[in-house]
Amino acid sequence: MPIVSGSSAKGLAADLANQLSWQHVQMEARRFPDGEGYVRVPEGFIDSLREQDVVVVSNTFPDSGIVETLLLLEAISDVRAGRLDSLKGGKAEQSDVGPGLYLAIPYFGYSRQDKRFQKGEAISAKALGRIFANHCDGIIVLDLHAPEALQDLSIPVAFVSAMPEVAEHLQSTVKPDFILSPDKGAIERASAVAEAIGCRFSYLEKVRIDAHTIVHQPKDLDVDGSVVAIVDDMISTGGTICKASDALQNQGAAEVHAACTHGLFTGGAISRLDKHVDGVHASNSLANPRSSISGGPALARGVRTLLNL
Repeated sequence: MPIVSGSSAKGLAADLANQLSWQHVQMEARRFPDGEGYVRVPEGFIDSLREQDVVVVSNTFPDSGIVETLLLLEAISDVRAGRLDSLKGGKAEQSDVGPGLYLAIPYFGYSRQDKRFQKGEAISAKALGRIFANHCDGIIVLDLHAPEALQDLSIPVAFVSAMPEVAEHLQSTVKPDFILSPDKGAIERASAVAEAIGCRFSYLEKVRIDAHTIVHQPKDLDVDGSVVAIVDDMISTGGTICKASDALQNQGAAEVHAACTHGLFTGGAISRLDKHVDGVHASNSLANPRSSISGGPALARGVRTLLNL
């Protein structure tokens, strides 16, 4: 079966194809001088995209990724439906081969906008989920920040996690003896890593100091001489991790590492983190300078689940 990618997640799409022993198809994807996107199914792959189920691997971040993902799905839908007429090639109608188009999203943009915090807000994660659901037959999404945002879609969704691979990577490289979750929201993922490694686990609690100040305080920690890994689904600015690392080092931690699936690393986060932690480890769900863990095995688990393989 074909694993298709556009301009994003090409390496991860290749990893997924390798995991499943399937064909990796690179779509033509580029931008016009005015910044608008363009995608096209290479003519040599049209038959293969009609003969078998297709998995599109595409990030929906940044905003241009949303547009490209929709264009990829539309182009492949047209090919599968037999809509092959064009201005240059004339009419070329073929039969509709039916459903079988799936979308694998390594990093789902807007995933943190999963609730309406104030009146009049769009619940962006839900809105995008509904749009994608109208263009494919199933979705696989990697370490979604709030899975409930996509739980009521009209198509099946496979939620998968790279935490088993994060645990394997940490165990083989830094050998942590303590895993820390930066807040209660990340407890499930971080505790899974601790369980896989077989080491101690705890989390930070948010404590409100005043109307404008919230601090993250460690809970029940004994890290003297320990190698600690702070594990979360994503790292954006890295501010919370830097503060947590300082607290851990003050309590005698020998080393502190940060690990995540999604390395956004915004606003100089890498430089900031390098001053506070001993190592930063992320998956290749997004292109980033600390990518050391493949999300391919996790996405492969999702594909097998969704397609009953």
